[in-house]
Amino acid sequence: MKITVNTLQQMAAQGDKISMLTCYDASFAALLDEAGVDVLLVGDSLGMVIQGQDSTLPVSEEDMLYHVRCVARGAKRALVLGDMTFGAYQQSPQQAFSHAARLMQAGAHMVKLEGGAYMADTVQFLAERGIPVCAHIGLTPQYVNHFGGYRVQGKSEVDAVRILADAKVLAAAGASLVLMECVPAVLASDITQAIAVPTIGIGAGVEVSGQVLVLHDMLGVYPGKKARFVKNFMQGSHSIQQAVQAYVAAVKAKTFPAAEHTF
Repeated sequence: MKITVNTLQQMAAQGDKISMLTCYDASFAALLDEAGVDVLLVGDSLGMVIQGQDSTLPVSEEDMLYHVRCVARGAKRALVLGDMTFGAYQQSPQQAFSHAARLMQAGAHMVKLEGGAYMADTVQFLAERGIPVCAHIGLTPQYVNHFGGYRVQGKSEVDAVRILADAKVLAAAGASLVLMECVPAVLASDITQAIAVPTIGIGAGVEVSGQVLVLHDMLGVYPGKKARFVKNFMQGSHSIQQAVQAYVAAVKAKTFPAAEHTF
């Protein structure tokens, strides 16, 4: 059965955890699809794991369109989620729509944008025009220079209140998913209970609607520093397929993330 926005909503309502992995090409799309991954995120993380950049900022709109097309050709069941690239959507809702429409035409079923409540007008503009949106809050990698590095967000009471408010506003604006990165598990749980749309966590504990990891991290092939929330599923597996299946099973069973992967 093809995964749609409605499928994700039903899964969250039924307590069936959503599994998501990043994906950048047709071959891995087919493998992940067959292994039962629900959502393939064509992430601007490709700037780091594919292109060797120091951040996601250099990834261009054309880069993203190319990789979305590749993944869309390989995926049969999974929903394809395309990242909106730095500088291509922040100026205005109209600019965002132009970028998002091209991603959808390339084969994405949903787009992801970073930012808090100030992106609500853009989320609403896209949603009203037929483009499902995943809102990305907490640690937003495109803001790495603003944050001064990749740091956990929402540890102070003031920041936690702000991030919770961001989630509520973005969900009310029409976001179909809310992705939370590097936030305390308690805050992620509070947000999941407070909004009516599914939540996806990465470094956000287990009490969310689903999990995402960067493919290269969960396979243990990215040479960069490993974040606390990363687990190498190739350890103990005999093939990539088995590793991906183990990841999906662990997400569904709520055994990943464990306490050691949580803030």
